[in-house]
Amino acid sequence: MTASPHHQLDGVDLDALAARLGTPLYVYSASAIRQRIQSLQAALHGTDSLICFAVKANSNRGVLALMHAQGVGADIVSAGELWRAMQAGIPPEHIVFSGVGKSEQEIVEALDAGILRFNVESHDELLTLQRLAQSRGTTARAAVRINPDVDAQTHEKISTGKAENKFGVSIDEARRWFAARHALSHVQLDGLHVHIGSQILSLGPYREALKRVAAFWRELAAGGHVLASIDVGGGLGVCYREGHDHPVDAADYIATVREALAGFEGRLLFEPGRYLVGEAGVLLTRAIRVKHGEERNFLVLDAAMNDLARPSLYDAWHDIAPVGSNTHPATTYDIVGPVCETGDTFARGRTLPACSPGDLLMIHTAGAYGASMSSTYNSRPLAAEVMVDDGRYAVVRQRQRFEDMVAGEQLAGHWESV
Repeated sequence: MTASPHHQLDGVDLDALAARLGTPLYVYSASAIRQRIQSLQAALHGTDSLICFAVKANSNRGVLALMHAQGVGADIVSAGELWRAMQAGIPPEHIVFSGVGKSEQEIVEALDAGILRFNVESHDELLTLQRLAQSRGTTARAAVRINPDVDAQTHEKISTGKAENKFGVSIDEARRWFAARHALSHVQLDGLHVHIGSQILSLGPYREALKRVAAFWRELAAGGHVLASIDVGGGLGVCYREGHDHPVDAADYIATVREALAGFEGRLLFEPGRYLVGEAGVLLTRAIRVKHGEERNFLVLDAAMNDLARPSLYDAWHDIAPVGSNTHPATTYDIVGPVCETGDTFARGRTLPACSPGDLLMIHTAGAYGASMSSTYNSRPLAAEVMVDDGRYAVVRQRQRFEDMVAGEQLAGHWESV
């Protein structure tokens, strides 16, 4: 979501906000998030369905509380995300647990919380879940994550549905699980799950994956295996590059799911992450200086790869623009941060109006996988996060202090033996 011509986001002046709270600063539009949620909910009207926000996209409790207020649950991949979701008010019966590496302690915590279901990704995990549920005298509800061997046509590092990826199991293996499920005294295996990747910009990969899942569901039903739910994952893409990225319309996506799974009488689960928050967030940053090199001009910002890792991690494109009026001549820059890595680069050869030290810039579409992936590399405190909503703002994460950054550290003054 971009600022208005008056350089506002959700009715809040970004210049004034940055002057008051400092930079780097993440800003999230509550209105934009609600609009995305409502677009999915409207398309799902009349279905038995639950939207579970992929917490990894943005794990701020203020964002999670907004999700809960709109009737959205949580898709988690760690005990920390479980804790955050429940702290934000999301009830455990609206939480699903995905991920290939759930530890025994994490499984126990999720069992004790009473989450909706586990998306199981290996036979070892299935047996571990059975053993732990039995030891606690409870029954876990589970879905098998199918790896349909479908190319999501996205970046290789966020593709999750091909046979070579670490996620899920083949349909052949899942078939064996269902054939032996009566031996699982404390796991109710009654669901399917599929998630083929992230930042998907066409319906083709979804159609292919859902075709294979639907065929397997019908095969199971013919064999007497009644499914309570099918979780179709997430992955809907957003616009990072204006005029280049053309995201799928939510109504078209839901129509594709409905068509593929027509006749299914159980519950449909959805796990959108980026789609709900990506375009709703921006990262505000100030220019520190302009460096004129022999071959290139460098625009050095106070934001860095520790604040927004996507460009250095995935060579990801984010639109970047000055905030406020700037009619200076167009200039081409490599836009970089102050971290001591060549990879600390947001853009190469990007054309902007000529900038000066102190100018405020906006990195667009930063609401997903921005703050949630940030670190304190180079001993840089975590950026503040703020939510704006119809002319108001609220800080949802204070800027980290040096004292906060080292709070868990201590000198080696007390030595012990094991």
